[in-house]
Amino acid sequence: MISYATIGVSDLEKSEKFYTELLAPLGAKTLVKMDRIIFIGKDMKSPMLSICIPYNEAPSNCGNGNMLAIAPGSKEKVAQMHAKALELGATCDGEPGQRIPDVFYGAYFRDFDGNKIAFNHFG
Repeated sequence: MISYATIGVSDLEKSEKFYTELLAPLGAKTLVKMDRIIFIGKDMKSPMLSICIPYNEAPSNCGNGNMLAIAPGSKEKVAQMHAKALELGATCDGEPGQRIPDVFYGAYFRDFDGNKIAFNHFG
């Protein structure tokens, strides 16, 4: 249903390194790289993450209430991916844990530009 989600970044090269290394365990890699936008994912037919320097050339900023969620496949992988994000320089915005009993497990971080990202597992 989702083709791709885009977040604005201030340093395209730094953000590409961060997200490709972070998402590599999920099979993601840089798929398309242009002057101001990069698409990262498994393939062009699966959902992708797009990182970009804003088109209007204004500084990037994170939206209040906006968040991207990525499902790595298990509670263990949620915790591993969250730890990897912090190791790569992200800041914690919610430690891994059960949020809704028997339904939702999640962990949250913010990237270098303040974009909020969640790793989650349902079930």
